[in-house]
Amino acid sequence: MKQIQVVAAIIHDEEGKVLATQRGYGEYEGWWEFPGGKMEQGETREVALVREIWEELCVMIVPEVWLCTVEHDYPTFHLTMHCALCYIAQGTVQLSEHLSARWLKLDELNTVQWLPADVQVVERLRTWDEVLKEGKESSNR
Repeated sequence: MKQIQVVAAIIHDEEGKVLATQRGYGEYEGWWEFPGGKMEQGETREVALVREIWEELCVMIVPEVWLCTVEHDYPTFHLTMHCALCYIAQGTVQLSEHLSARWLKLDELNTVQWLPADVQVVERLRTWDEVLKEGKESSNR
């Protein structure tokens, strides 16, 4: 089975809302995801994430902590998705590949239809305070 490695940004604001983007192409068009994309040969996760978000949303982000790595089998490939909590350091979101974007409160995460791999990330975000605490502890190691 084909293996694909991607990075995804869980971009949050000061109020704790996270950015969800609606896919504008392919089999899952109209479904929601955390923005990101494929890692290129020789790229680190951080470099790939910053590049992908610049290409897709025209903003500069700062990855704060790696939240999780999701493994998911789609019908034609196996996805490994590295997810990082991020904030926008510069710019305003402009969509170049997505149909729409929404800032969602944590209790609004179930109001959109997430891509199958992103569902695991949504479950992880339900415990936002715990996530931030764990992230800070792991980055201090």
